[in-house]
Amino acid sequence: MKREGLIMIISAPSGAGKTTLCHELRKRFPAMRESVSYTTRPPRSGEVDGEDYCFVSPEQFQAMVEEDAFAEWAEVHGNLYGTALKTLEDARKNGVDLLLDIDCQGALTLKERFEGGVYVFILPPSMEELRRRLEHRSSDSREVIERRIKRASDEIKEARWYDYIIINDRFQDAFEELSSIVLAQNHRTFRMMGQVAKLFDI
Repeated sequence: MKREGLIMIISAPSGAGKTTLCHELRKRFPAMRESVSYTTRPPRSGEVDGEDYCFVSPEQFQAMVEEDAFAEWAEVHGNLYGTALKTLEDARKNGVDLLLDIDCQGALTLKERFEGGVYVFILPPSMEELRRRLEHRSSDSREVIERRIKRASDEIKEARWYDYIIINDRFQDAFEELSSIVLAQNHRTFRMMGQVAKLFDI
């Protein structure tokens, strides 16, 4: 019996700490890979095709849309981004653990099209703290911050259909909670039976 790969999908409002949590999670679980999306935007300096993104032309991307090749896709700032169904299915079949950082809309589409993912929503401890974190970045204008706050209010309502919710008040606590989900999922019976069969010849 071959172990089934874990497909973990993480969403959060901007400023909730998702990016840092995902970065630390991949350090703790080095076998976990970040899902490589397809995009029509040109590569930035230092980006490697097939590692950072699969860079394709708008025509190639549209052809994949017409072939129903994407589990989810969206247009962001004039560029197209998508997660290929084959990427997820191959990972699951080959025992590869994948981490996907996707917004609520993409995650919901993914849940409707792909069975077996584990969905985690990261929340800030309060809207006041979220605002403080966004303002502390000093990289966004007041208008952008207000837009992010408004969007966060809408996104938080979507948390109800995720499998797990983590409130990122103290980073280390949130990180341990997220890690515990990975550990628990990796010890699900259907993922462990291949190892059990080898150990006990059953």
